[in-house]
Amino acid sequence: MLKRPLALIAALLLILLFSWSLRSKPSAEVARTALIMGTLVEIKAVGPDEKSIETAISDAFSTMRTEEARFSTRVETSQISAINRASTAVEVEPQVLFVLQLGQEISRESGGAFHMGLGDLVKLWNFEAVTPRVPALSDIQQVLPASAEDAISISGTQVERIDPRTQLDLGGIAKGYAVDRAIDVLRNAGLESASINAGGDIGLLGGHGERPWKIGIQHPRNLGELLATVELRDRAIVTSGDYERFFMDQGVRYHHIFDPQTGMPARGCQSVSVVARTVAEADALATAVFVLGPVKGLAFLEKSLEVEGLIVDAAGQTATTSGLKDQIQWR
Repeated sequence: MLKRPLALIAALLLILLFSWSLRSKPSAEVARTALIMGTLVEIKAVGPDEKSIETAISDAFSTMRTEEARFSTRVETSQISAINRASTAVEVEPQVLFVLQLGQEISRESGGAFHMGLGDLVKLWNFEAVTPRVPALSDIQQVLPASAEDAISISGTQVERIDPRTQLDLGGIAKGYAVDRAIDVLRNAGLESASINAGGDIGLLGGHGERPWKIGIQHPRNLGELLATVELRDRAIVTSGDYERFFMDQGVRYHHIFDPQTGMPARGCQSVSVVARTVAEADALATAVFVLGPVKGLAFLEKSLEVEGLIVDAAGQTATTSGLKDQIQWR
């Protein structure tokens, strides 16, 4: 008569031990870096074992390099380079079509503050030179975009420049898209916790274990110091600042975020951080808000329930969207 209770107790003990083993199963965390799209990319991921994480991270890096080859104007065989060379419409891949349509949408919504046709302006300023200089105003005026908002015309899967002189540059959106695709690779590999930081373009998968990821926002004037932190899960955050690529000339700071209307660096902000669903969206919106300036930029962000932001204006004063105020921890 005692056999059945003893068997039941033994079965319960086995179930408890199995459940405990699942909860206490050790996890591995791996962090790796690679130079992609002209910036240092760091991927951190948590998973059941180091080998599977390493494989997933390698695949994610490979995906980002594929997107670099697809979008970079430095790659002669990229589809963006093909559009820039062509005198007629170019058939593009779905990935390129998606990014160009998203860029078009944000350009129109921001009144042209985000513009994909600044390739010649970027080359003229040449921030990668050993001793960059301020171009002549006449040279700047010659390369300003012909269209206030749209650089391209899209018909089906074909893309054509509105003005044949326009040179596309997707530096303000393609890197974010590449991070999004890499996050997809990690998710499809079965990982539930990962972060990718590509020079301030950050994509997050899940949380950091049971807690959200804690993301630091760089102080735009104090090197190595954080302005604030924010806790996020399954989101994207991008910061654009005038401290990333710049030079000083006679006490004036010249940086790489240009106002498409003037061809000069935008002057209203020191930095803009945008939280959105995807890194590509946050990437383009951060540029647009930086150009719009603190007042128009904040109003622009408040229009969307899916987007939040933190703006540091030219005087160093901060402003946040209503949905982010309670999430920011100031340092």
